[in-house]
Amino acid sequence: MDTVEVSIELPRTVFSALRQDPDHFVQEMRLAAAVKWYEMGLVSQAKASEVAGISRSEFLTALSRFEVSPFQYEADEIIREVE
Repeated sequence: MDTVEVSIELPRTVFSALRQDPDHFVQEMRLAAAVKWYEMGLVSQAKASEVAGISRSEFLTALSRFEVSPFQYEADEIIREVE
């Protein structure tokens, strides 16, 4: 996989406030971004799991943790499919 490294500056206190070490924090940020992008319909489950660095089944489990539906349907799309 071709990658790009992105860096952000955060206060050191954020890690103690969240009770996370920097490595775990980075993993959680990747997962949170992937879940949000999936929720917004910007990426597929496969791409989101790749961004998060986890398997697709682990990503589906994470969606539940974040209370995000694994289905990307709008109400009008569901109605059209039922008709």
